Amino acid sequence: MSVFASKVLSLLIHPLVLGLLMLCIGWILTWRYQRIGIVLSGIGLLIVAVPALPLVADTLQYQLERVHPPVAAADLPQADAIVVLGGGVGAPAPPRIDPDFNAASDRIVHAHRLYQAERAPRIVVSGGRLPWADTPPEAHTLRNVLLEWGVPESAIWTEPESATTYENAQRTADLLREHTLDRVLLVTSAAHMPRALAVFCTAGVPAVPAPTDHQVVYGPRSAFDFVPRADALSRSTGALREYVGHVVYRLRGWVAPGAVASANTGATAPPACTR
Repeated sequence: MSVFASKVLSLLIHPLVLGLLMLCIGWILTWRYQRIGIVLSGIGLLIVAVPALPLVADTLQYQLERVHPPVAAADLPQADAIVVLGGGVGAPAPPRIDPDFNAASDRIVHAHRLYQAERAPRIVVSGGRLPWADTPPEAHTLRNVLLEWGVPESAIWTEPESATTYENAQRTADLLREHTLDRVLLVTSAAHMPRALAVFCTAGVPAVPAPTDHQVVYGPRSAFDFVPRADALSRSTGALREYVGHVVYRLRGWVAPGAVASANTGATAPPACTR
């Protein structure tokens, strides 16, 4: 399946797209089958409204993030490289003249933090561009950001061809084999880490999880947690994509059955991959 096809099909699991589709079908059916049309319209409304509740978004995302809680840079073991996955920084495409940092930009910040803490002597930035995008690969943008932050050019390796998490893992594995590196710190968003780590494990990459971008915070609930919000719908959508993505990766063989990577980040031993 092409990247374009997979991206298009993934839209069907977005609550907003699926809900609006159900609403449209329901509205059309009301002209002839009023009762069925009203039911489908109601279902479509619920598909959009329920994931837009902050309480629902927090619950969905927390189940992903809890697998890999935050770990201080000083508590992570030393490795041969820090691998940071793209998805957090937009290219300086017109009219922008500087990179655009989005909600997942914690990834590149944390990679730089680990480098400053001397957890590894080099950073591998992994991320390409979608086939239809007319922008530089994200790896090049991340490289320029690190250079601006004072990381030497010799300490930055770029992998600018991957467009999916699976390709991130495969191309990084090739790079590690080429340079005979033994262990890496894998940096990505906490909600993305379970799937990313499983894919890297299956690809044979000895990766230690270095999660960041934890979005669910602890605190008292209020009535506003039961009021639909656009940001909550966005977070629910991201979480649902991770759940479905993990299933799809399993079905495609990109995550081997039973393949797990230990979340142990102790300095005495690298995480183990078992199958």
